[in-house]
Amino acid sequence: MTLAAATPPDNSQAKRNVVVLVAAQAVLGAQMPMIFIVGGLAGQSLASNPCLATLPISLIVLGSMLAATPISAIMQRWGRRAGFLVGATAGACGGVVGAYGLFLGSFPVFLLGSLLTGIYMSAHGFYRFAAADTASDEFRPKAISYVMAGGLAAAIIGPQIVKLTSTAYVIPFLGTYLAVIAVNIFGSALFFFLDIPTPAAPKEDAPNGRTRLQMLKTPRIAVAIICAMVSYALMNLVMTSTPLAVVGCGFTANDAADVVTSHVLAMYVPSFFTGQLITRFGVEKIVALGLAILAGAGVVALQGIELGNFFVALILLGVGWNFGFIGATTMLAESHDVSERGRMQGLNDLLVFGGVTLASLASGGLMNCSGGSPVEGWTAVNLAMIPLLTLAGGALLWLVLKPSEQETV
Repeated sequence: MTLAAATPPDNSQAKRNVVVLVAAQAVLGAQMPMIFIVGGLAGQSLASNPCLATLPISLIVLGSMLAATPISAIMQRWGRRAGFLVGATAGACGGVVGAYGLFLGSFPVFLLGSLLTGIYMSAHGFYRFAAADTASDEFRPKAISYVMAGGLAAAIIGPQIVKLTSTAYVIPFLGTYLAVIAVNIFGSALFFFLDIPTPAAPKEDAPNGRTRLQMLKTPRIAVAIICAMVSYALMNLVMTSTPLAVVGCGFTANDAADVVTSHVLAMYVPSFFTGQLITRFGVEKIVALGLAILAGAGVVALQGIELGNFFVALILLGVGWNFGFIGATTMLAESHDVSERGRMQGLNDLLVFGGVTLASLASGGLMNCSGGSPVEGWTAVNLAMIPLLTLAGGALLWLVLKPSEQETV
């Protein structure tokens, strides 16, 4: 007897959502490279202490960390669209307050705007999880990868907006923050085309899934979080310092924008095939490759301060982040069920952006307060990658080598 071929899963709804999320990544995501290019430079012009130059970036990441659990809870109760609209609204408010801070010349007001922007950044981080919500098991890694690929357009759009707006007014960077407001207002309309069902309220007798502590004790989940945290923290650590290092080593702000553009392109170009690589070779190998490439970025950065070194190091940093972070996200998405989604994804981003916050805070101190020159500061930033890479690499190796155990998902 010949068995009938299995009916392939219908991913039409998932593909529609991927298109919407890719567009949102391209439009709304453009504000992230914009802010990362000018945030530290604006902070340097406003802060009385140069060690605090990257504090605006740190406040964005801190806001993202603090907002992760509430945004996840909003999405669990009212759906993805509601959470994304909250994020875009906060992004616009952050642009308003940041622009006002620049107008007043007030560093505290500018920092408040950065904190509000962090709420947007938190919601933005859930695009990748939303891509997986309606996707089949086979399409899930590709869906996540495609949505991340939307950042390719953001990598081009954001820095170009910076070039057009950073000196548009007498007050440097004021035009850039006004552009951030427009990006959030117009980009938020995309979410009305999103078609992701709101999770049904659990019945009284329905299983609640594992607690947060139980999930953290699951080896695969723990390692996924560690690798995501390290990949994102190292990317942020180095990228936050890059504009300061490029300008401090004698190049221009436009040179810094071009370096960041190459970096953000490298973050997202691989997304066109990262999902296929994960499907073919396994998620653990792709995460390991990402960590190795991140190490290579540090090696190149330590070889010199020519503009070419900055370009190559930041390109490697972007590719390493892509493999490490998308791989870790896929690993996590495969390790929990729908009833655990709100708790797990919020907890994951809380921990990931907690680590990124510490890296961002350390970035300014290492860059501006380690040694007496930008060169020494840049060296300190890149040497700081070593212990974090050791942690993530050791955790991943432990997971691969440990005896296989059945995990309840």
